[in-house]
Amino acid sequence: MDALTPQWRKSTKSGGNGGSCVEVADNLPGVVAVRDSKDPAGPVLTFDPQTWTAFVRFAKRH
Repeated sequence: MDALTPQWRKSTKSGGNGGSCVEVADNLPGVVAVRDSKDPAGPVLTFDPQTWTAFVRFAKRH
């Protein structure tokens, strides 16, 4: 696997029922990629790591 190939993962909080999930690839240099697991060939959102970290911290508090 090269550094430009996203390694997608689901949250450990995702249920095991194969339902709606967000997948994150944080192995890419300087970017965090996010996609809908129901549409893996669909659009991908990208964030800089600092913005993603701030979002995750906010989401955990609320």
